[in-house]
Amino acid sequence: MARIKPQTLLLQSKKKKGPNRISIATIILYALIIGLISLSMVATFRHWSRRSMEQTGVGLKNSEPEVHESDVHDELSRQYDLPGYAILSTSKGDIKVELSKDVAPGIVDKFLDLCQKGEFKGIPFQHVIKNYLIRGGKSRAGAAESWISEGKLRTQLVPRRKHDAFMLGTSKKGLDDKSFDLIITTASIPDFDDKLIMFGRVIGGENVVKKIEGLETDEQYHPKSPISIVNVTLKQEI
Repeated sequence: MARIKPQTLLLQSKKKKGPNRISIATIILYALIIGLISLSMVATFRHWSRRSMEQTGVGLKNSEPEVHESDVHDELSRQYDLPGYAILSTSKGDIKVELSKDVAPGIVDKFLDLCQKGEFKGIPFQHVIKNYLIRGGKSRAGAAESWISEGKLRTQLVPRRKHDAFMLGTSKKGLDDKSFDLIITTASIPDFDDKLIMFGRVIGGENVVKKIEGLETDEQYHPKSPISIVNVTLKQEI
């Protein structure tokens, strides 16, 4: 057998004991794996952080509900969806009225409620005062006479704002008595803020108002020929 030289054995021993070299491809692979693990951990952290914030937000909303501008707009829209017109059908013809929902919303609401309950069906015109007003109501009691005398006195002493002709209103005294009369002016009259609340205007049937105003009356301004409101019809538009 051939003998191996000691120098050759020493070289072979060093080769076996030396560390193995890692290739560049292996290093890149390890780096990619570490990067993927890091990205996965960051994504998981963000997910749970977002979920925690959402849960906290829900709790706040339940305790303090937010008021959005759209909610306010919807409420106003519902208010203005109410009927804006009324047709007073009388034995002399129809009187069309536009309601002032923005000027006297509370009075308009009460008027609409009474119309839906049929409260104005058959009520007579109790007072007819030429060049002044006509008044419909269930009670014959009223302050028509005092309005005339007070109106003359006030116009002589102090210039005041005036209600135009063909305005629809009601008396404050009637509201205090839990009743509701209907007053239509037939001329420009003193603005009795302490007695009248105007909540609409006549936009059709002025000739009917004039027919009622032309009725013959007694000394108490009660018409001698019966005249009444047959029905009231509410309209969204006319």
